[in-house]
Amino acid sequence: MKHVIALDVGGTGMKAALVGADGTLLHEARRATGRERGPDAVVESILAFAAELRAHGEEHFGESAAAAGVAVPGIVDAENGIAVYASNLGWRDVPMRDKLGERLGGVPVALGHDVRTGGLAEGRIGAGKGADRFLFVPLGTGIAGAIGIAGTIEAGAHGYAGEIGHIVVRPDGPDCGCGQRGCLETLASASAVSRAWATASGDLEADAADCAKAVASGDPAAVRVWRNAVDALAAGLVTALTLLDPRTLIIGGGLAEAGETLFVPLRAAVEERVTFQKLPHIVPAALGDTAGCLGAGLLAWDLLSTEVSA
Repeated sequence: MKHVIALDVGGTGMKAALVGADGTLLHEARRATGRERGPDAVVESILAFAAELRAHGEEHFGESAAAAGVAVPGIVDAENGIAVYASNLGWRDVPMRDKLGERLGGVPVALGHDVRTGGLAEGRIGAGKGADRFLFVPLGTGIAGAIGIAGTIEAGAHGYAGEIGHIVVRPDGPDCGCGQRGCLETLASASAVSRAWATASGDLEADAADCAKAVASGDPAAVRVWRNAVDALAAGLVTALTLLDPRTLIIGGGLAEAGETLFVPLRAAVEERVTFQKLPHIVPAALGDTAGCLGAGLLAWDLLSTEVSA
């Protein structure tokens, strides 16, 4: 059975799958990234995991994987197959495509940015299916974005397109790691809400999920924290939709797990701010934490279809 290897490398864990031609997940596996052992060990873990997946395919499906796709965090040069930099993994200028190709016996390998790869999956087979223009925004430790156009993801001239988390929405706001002040992710990411709620509640262990529960129960302090985050998020999203005019706005990540506690006030706050802009459909992501892995599989199949057409 023809299949590809899909790998999604995160800061703490790796998700992997063997994916059939119709998108079926034939085999799934997870593994710790092991970043505490250093960047070289992380790279070796990725290569060894991919080799195990190849062996599993040979044993259970009668042939080796036809290609592989891998999604990694940080700065990625997808065109040249280089994992340029990832602060949470400590690597610099890793020729990931060549290393994986060599370990996998010379099969073609596609390398992608984790958020853009997840966005590719959400756009094609998830919440954005059928939308010719969409914006995928996961709200996690930080805030990133993926711009979807006609079934592909726009990476930009230098690979930095979609970094909505660094739109300044409050010029007098908190310092951001990027060097600016008041960036969207300092105010509306899951980690930002966690920090604000821990301070407001006096419980240093409290997080964004706890804040959402307190909002649902009507806690006025939680409502204030939540409203501040939603207002900042709406401001950033309106800037993005003014520039991009997406048909669908897909919100994912940990904060989106709050469901209607997030989406009801967010839709209202965005609608309140728009003037001439057309309102997009604002929907929750559909694929959860499997999006990156599914997207990596799509990258691999795209690679094969491009080779055939060439």
